[in-house]
Amino acid sequence: MKKQILKPRKTGEERKKKHKFSIEKRIKRYIKDGNKGDLDLWETPIEKLPDNLKVGGGLNLINTPIKELPDNLQVGGGLYLINTPIKKLPDNLKVGGSLYLRNTPIKELPDNLQVGGNLYLPNTPLSKKYSREEIRSIIGKRGGYVKGLIVL
Repeated sequence: MKKQILKPRKTGEERKKKHKFSIEKRIKRYIKDGNKGDLDLWETPIEKLPDNLKVGGGLNLINTPIKELPDNLQVGGGLYLINTPIKKLPDNLKVGGSLYLRNTPIKELPDNLQVGGNLYLPNTPLSKKYSREEIRSIIGKRGGYVKGLIVL
């Protein structure tokens, strides 16, 4: 009987599944550890986050396939959604720092959006359709605010 020296490689699908599982595990550990500090999911295969997620620091979702954010999401620091396919933000989104939406297909902003820092909208449908003043007015009429600058 011959010993098998080389093991067959895992397929791409198996690797993706394992990676996705490890990211979900990392998020659960973050929540279990008290939601402290930043949650960096940059360039991971994450598509969805758990409901009622609270992030003590920043939430980095740059270059991810994230499609939606959970209801009642609260982020203590900045929320980075640059280069993502996200089309809609949840109502009552609270971001303590800046909100980065550059290179996203977002066409409208949610009710009660609260941004403690700046709102970055370059290369979005919003930046092509509205002025800074119009965006600030829309947010205000929907019960929200942006404390910092609105960057188009």
